[in-house]
Amino acid sequence: MASIITNLRVVRARIAAAARAAGRDPASVSLLAVSKTWPASQVHAAFEAGQRAFGENYVQEGTEKVAALAELGLVWHFIGPVQSNKTRLVADAFDWVHSIDRLKIAERLSAQRDAARPPLQVCLQVNVSGEASKSGVAPDEAPALAHAVAALPRLCLRGLMCIPEPDGDQGTLRRRFALLRQLRERLVSEGLALDTLSMGMSHDLEAAIAEGATLVRVGTAIFGERQYP
Repeated sequence: MASIITNLRVVRARIAAAARAAGRDPASVSLLAVSKTWPASQVHAAFEAGQRAFGENYVQEGTEKVAALAELGLVWHFIGPVQSNKTRLVADAFDWVHSIDRLKIAERLSAQRDAARPPLQVCLQVNVSGEASKSGVAPDEAPALAHAVAALPRLCLRGLMCIPEPDGDQGTLRRRFALLRQLRERLVSEGLALDTLSMGMSHDLEAAIAEGATLVRVGTAIFGERQYP
């Protein structure tokens, strides 16, 4: 637990330093602790260190943790690809979904979200690197999708998310993140109230914050290297 406390302190200091270097208020950048593959006990340790928002990539693993830690009042973000046959589980368990890249998925989440609960907060995943193997809507197709998703009931479109190619240099990363920021600015000018840029991870959060990230998704720098089964 001590290491998670220390790691969270270091990550928060990195976020604050990057924000100040960009002339921004450190409070304008939120930290999402990505807890995929880590047990509920590790999430609880991060909770005791003051962390409240957690991200999961896998539906079954994530929903089990949501249920196990329900009494803590955490905010749960689903950040992995959403399959059509898993939308009901995601709509039931999570507060946020960052990875919408098709209207069909958004429509299913909208239809399956309990109307008695707050709207599901959602972001569009944009493929800023043009990688064929990566999820995400193409940048030139994002505006039409954004307007369609924003019109759906029981969803609240909050912003955009991206995962640039990991081997890019700092200049390339900055350009990828800037593309997402510019796309959000365009959508805001078209009347969409978007306040979230979900971009930046353990290795590139400084570049993301320099380009306007409002939420960074950090796993390894908090919990350590993942042990996949």
